[in-house]
Amino acid sequence: MFQNKKEKANLSSPNGGQEAVGQETFLPIHYFTNYIEANILLGRMQEEGINCWLKDENTVTTNPIWTQAVGGIKLMVAQQQFDRAKDILDSVKSVKEEQNRCPKCGSQNVELVSTPRKAVNWFTSLFGFILGDLAFGAHKVNHCFNCGHEFEPGSLEE
Repeated sequence: MFQNKKEKANLSSPNGGQEAVGQETFLPIHYFTNYIEANILLGRMQEEGINCWLKDENTVTTNPIWTQAVGGIKLMVAQQQFDRAKDILDSVKSVKEEQNRCPKCGSQNVELVSTPRKAVNWFTSLFGFILGDLAFGAHKVNHCFNCGHEFEPGSLEE
């Protein structure tokens, strides 16, 4: 997953996604659509002594519709610490995958998604349209991409 996005950044940017700040060169190591997850991982990296920062955080946070246009929030890591940061990222990802197993098939190919099949999501969309720019929270479930099973976050039952 990370190599594909890194390769994509290398193709779309003339400098391969690198950004120089002062004397250091920074590389994107991970991309986020959610600023909360981005800041959690940023804090973890900084706690481990990794020199890093978030690129495009303000743009994506204030204008979420631009997330795809700017490529999401990018966690930028100092080039000389990239390998160590990747090890930390892999360990965080493995812990998250271990905690999010599908109760039906046991797969770790699970992700938290908004589900439009719930009536509450259609009603909140309708009210949002009628009332203008009023935002309502969408119902989110864990979705297994192997068997298609959907289950509540934190639920271990089938």
